[in-house]
Amino acid sequence: MTHNDIEITIGYQFKQRGLLKQAFTHRSFASQHNERLEFLGDSVVNCVIAHLLYQRFPDQPEGTLSRLRATLVCQDSLQDIAARLGLGERLLLGDGEARSGGRQRPSILADALESLCGAIFLDGGFNAAAEVIARLFETSLSHIDPVSSGKDAKTLLQEYLQGRRLPLPDYQLVSTSGQSHAQSFHVSCMIPALKIQTHGTGNSRRAAEQAAARDAWTAINPLRNKR
Repeated sequence: MTHNDIEITIGYQFKQRGLLKQAFTHRSFASQHNERLEFLGDSVVNCVIAHLLYQRFPDQPEGTLSRLRATLVCQDSLQDIAARLGLGERLLLGDGEARSGGRQRPSILADALESLCGAIFLDGGFNAAAEVIARLFETSLSHIDPVSSGKDAKTLLQEYLQGRRLPLPDYQLVSTSGQSHAQSFHVSCMIPALKIQTHGTGNSRRAAEQAAARDAWTAINPLRNKR
């Protein structure tokens, strides 16, 4: 398996090819795996995101910036970026880990992304890693909201509706698909009082409910702006 295509995707070309391979090597595959790179990458990502937030929100206090960073640098966020890049397909896994759904496991995907960032740091230095991380998190950074940071979509919906004495959302499991180790859940979120119905999909019912809640919160935003 080659990983050359990921370099095109992230806009960075490795000089030390071994670092790129190691970034995608899980401990189940070989003794020279990516855990040390993940340790390093975690610190690099947190530092870069902290700096970007510091620049983007010059009037926000330390507590708010910390919550924003925790929202951006968490397993769900890292997994989403890793999945978008197709890192799961490039992972080097042991047979058992591969059979048990390791390529879709959130923790493994999140670790792979941090390992990749750590490898870039070692290969090209901090500035090179910072440029890649800024591109990978660009969409998330552009949508981050200091007011609602640290609150998931279900919490935001609940607070909004309770504040207006409206019934809480009704989440219904619509369907499940896939094998037991890699199931996909499809959930609906209904808010009849606001004539809103959304759907979400995730690798757990909780994740699917959050996805549906995020779409519902997006649908509510125009209503919030009118008040």
